[in-house]
Amino acid sequence: MSPILTVTDLRVSFATEDGVVHAVDGVSFDVAPGEVVAIVGESGSGKSVTAQTLVGLTRSSNAKITGSVNFDGRELTTMSDDELRGVRGEHIAMVFQDPMTSLNPVYRVGDQIAEMIRAHRDVSRAEALSRAVELLRSVGIPTPERRVRDYPHEFSGGMRQRVMIAMALALEPEILIADEPTTALDVTIQAQILRLLDSLNRDRNLSVVLITHDLGVVAELADRVVVMYAGHIVEDAPLDELFYNPQHPYTWGLLGSIARLDEARPERLTQIPGSPPSLLNPPTGCRFAPRCKYAFDRCTQPPPLEARLNDPTHLDRCWLEPAEKVANR
Repeated sequence: MSPILTVTDLRVSFATEDGVVHAVDGVSFDVAPGEVVAIVGESGSGKSVTAQTLVGLTRSSNAKITGSVNFDGRELTTMSDDELRGVRGEHIAMVFQDPMTSLNPVYRVGDQIAEMIRAHRDVSRAEALSRAVELLRSVGIPTPERRVRDYPHEFSGGMRQRVMIAMALALEPEILIADEPTTALDVTIQAQILRLLDSLNRDRNLSVVLITHDLGVVAELADRVVVMYAGHIVEDAPLDELFYNPQHPYTWGLLGSIARLDEARPERLTQIPGSPPSLLNPPTGCRFAPRCKYAFDRCTQPPPLEARLNDPTHLDRCWLEPAEKVANR
């Protein structure tokens, strides 16, 4: 199946008073129709900058963006701002991390959804509000006829996130970018939001790009996982491959930090030593080498992102011999 979104060698840097921050450095991945691709990594790895760049939200006078973002045959990086406004919401929608700061506190939620609909559709305010009620109902908000007149502060955190998802789905986009949609929600509400995203993916064949640092969320929802570290992709694999046959030491560290119910309780969870590097002056060679206990002389050279196993869908960026090949000796 041909991908609906193809990102090729995407690079995003920002000029600051302290120097140039290389936030995203050579990122490439595809998203197929109906596929859920999770982008994971620590804070500062470049996940959110990658997601926001897809729809032109990082454009500014101090930003430099190169590479390609191709959506359904159209190049987004070279589109004008006016052209991009026709893509945002209409074809690619985004749900941000904190719905309380994304929603306008002085407008009713129904009016905010209706405004978004009327910006792209030639409909009356009454028709747009009627559509807002339908959208709130579709994301599981009870009595939407009444709640459409409420303000954001009258909703709980989970309900506000549902409002944001309803707004994102208003124009029936092909791709939904969800930037940490379950952050700051308790585990029960997290599960509800994940079930909602899963049902939307299945019922509408909606492609989802999920940005998160929580591998538990990834295991619930994703078809494929892209692991980012210091602006680079260090591993890209189908979900089961990544969880059962990870190849990069950084991925090992992320997986080791998860408490598991199918194993004996450890005294301490695995901890990745050190801190992520500054993207003002990233390490030469392998960017994870300063924190990697397996680092050796060759790690001073930058490893390529390549398929080192027999599976061409499993890519990683490491000089260590693949774990699968060592085990089969």
